[in-house]
Amino acid sequence: MTEPPPAAEAGSNDVALALAVIRGDERAFRALYVRHRPDVLTFVTKVLGAGPDREDVIQEVFLQLYRALPNFRGDSTFSTFLRRITMNVACDHLRKRYRHQRIDYDSDALDAAVDARQDPEQHSSARQQLHSLLHHLDGIALDKRRALLLVAVAGFSLNDAAAQMGTNVDRVKQRVVRARRQLTEMTARSQASRRPRRIDTL
Repeated sequence: MTEPPPAAEAGSNDVALALAVIRGDERAFRALYVRHRPDVLTFVTKVLGAGPDREDVIQEVFLQLYRALPNFRGDSTFSTFLRRITMNVACDHLRKRYRHQRIDYDSDALDAAVDARQDPEQHSSARQQLHSLLHHLDGIALDKRRALLLVAVAGFSLNDAAAQMGTNVDRVKQRVVRARRQLTEMTARSQASRRPRRIDTL
């Protein structure tokens, strides 16, 4: 692939580059890739860690971006547009990664997992406990799922999570609390369904 052109040639900003891509300019897309890959890498690493699947997820982000660009009209900033795609792809990949893990539920660990005010070792341990619950996330509304993944799994502060989701801190808090409550209820039902029934004897 050819090297990206200078910004002045392809457009002085991201919106100009995005519109050039829509018109069929592949060099403009390469310029967007080079410009924004570091930010995508940082976000994906926060959510997934530095595992071997990270690069595949980054490529999927830019593939989804390429497909979605015809829907970009410049109503929001390009960085917001890309951020939403990145968050969706990374969080969906994380959810799928842990969907089939065995449940090992501990309500205290879950409480800790959604509390960002802890040292890194405690937070890491809480995240591991939460991972065992993630296959229940399919039953949780998308906004609540994203908030929980960003705060409890990716380790974002409430302020950073709010910025990623394009909302305010109070709303992120509400979504995390509601997601936690729903996970608690779902897990309790799952555990109850696996308990052996008592057979009363005469």
